[in-house]
Amino acid sequence: MAEHTSMNELRSSRVNRPDFDAGEYDAGREEARLAIEFADAIRERRLELGLTQKQLAERAGLSQPEVSRLESGGGTPTIGMLERLARALELKFVARFEKNDAA
Repeated sequence: MAEHTSMNELRSSRVNRPDFDAGEYDAGREEARLAIEFADAIRERRLELGLTQKQLAERAGLSQPEVSRLESGGGTPTIGMLERLARALELKFVARFEKNDAA
């Protein structure tokens, strides 16, 4: 039987490769963090409203699997999808760019 490698072992082996790009890795980590934060916000608001994933999907014109995927941090929603989702969650969708103080 094959031995499973832990996520920490996989991460460590990737970081220690000679072709490893730390900037790309950090950007990927930030993107994953934002996806999880977004997923948590959708799920929390849906639960506040007492909706099932299927009910939210119907309100937003999505399928239940699409809502599930968004709530698990997967997929990349379009602006249109975000607007429909916001209305379905009784929220206002706002997208903006802000100056980065570190830049």
